[in-house]
Amino acid sequence: MSQGHRAAPNGRGRATQRTYLVRRVVVGAFVLALGWGAFSVLTSVFGSDDTHEVSAVEPTINTIIGDGNPTTLPATTLPATTTTEPPVKEVVVPSAADPAEVLILGDSDAGTFGPYLETLLDATGIVTTELDYKVSSGLSRPDFFDWPAHMREVVPQINPDIVIATFGGNDAQGLRNLDESWVVERVPSADDTEWREEYGRRVGDTMDYLSDGNRTLIWVGIPNDDNPEVTARMQVQDEVVRAEAAKRPKVVFVDTWKRFSGPNGGWAEYKVDPRDGVGKDVRADDGFHLNQNGAEILAIDIAEAVKTDLRARGAAI
Repeated sequence: MSQGHRAAPNGRGRATQRTYLVRRVVVGAFVLALGWGAFSVLTSVFGSDDTHEVSAVEPTINTIIGDGNPTTLPATTLPATTTTEPPVKEVVVPSAADPAEVLILGDSDAGTFGPYLETLLDATGIVTTELDYKVSSGLSRPDFFDWPAHMREVVPQINPDIVIATFGGNDAQGLRNLDESWVVERVPSADDTEWREEYGRRVGDTMDYLSDGNRTLIWVGIPNDDNPEVTARMQVQDEVVRAEAAKRPKVVFVDTWKRFSGPNGGWAEYKVDPRDGVGKDVRADDGFHLNQNGAEILAIDIAEAVKTDLRARGAAI
């Protein structure tokens, strides 16, 4: 007797390969139909992602600052941002029990004078401070870092009584949009009306937002540079900022340019430290930024402006 295949139980013959394949197709189609039906039911109940629209509060790009070069990421990688307008700040007398909230924000200059300013303000016992700065940022290049959007996130969260802001060390250049297109391609110059108008609009919008809702805005100006050509561009920028501040009674302008100029109004490397009456080197090696001595001297000036505002609010200091 041959050793052929065993017979199937109950006398039923083994299915042919073709029959087996047909059964597989039929079963697969049945499973697929069940899965699609379940998906349709769930979609009708919970909705579908296919109709998702990017809301007004979702950013289209995100700029990451690390090595100084902007990196653009798609919006789908980012959480939704909060752009709620800040509530009106109730005016109260600052005290240890109810301290005034101070927000310091801006470019690398804020990061330079900010730490010592925090120390000076903390010593009053009636102030809490938050420092938020981005190196190489400003108002000219929102494609690199979008300060208007960022401010509309942090200001409602902190809800400060006083905002200290500084922008400008990186702004004496052409003005771009978020999408990197040019608004004004030329750098500022003495007769550049178009640049002045656009930069003035950006500064004015920023001042209006940061001083809204019973807030005091202390705007810290920029110093001059040891390069006359760079100083000429920055002077145009400084004039625009001063003009915008003069239109707004709730904006206090700190004149950094004058503070770090010499007797003839030009660039100065040494200034007298008011803490000890000694003349000290106040400039960093790049000829523009302030070194630690200069930053601390500037912080003293800013702290006095803050204390003046605290007294106007009724604080006993």
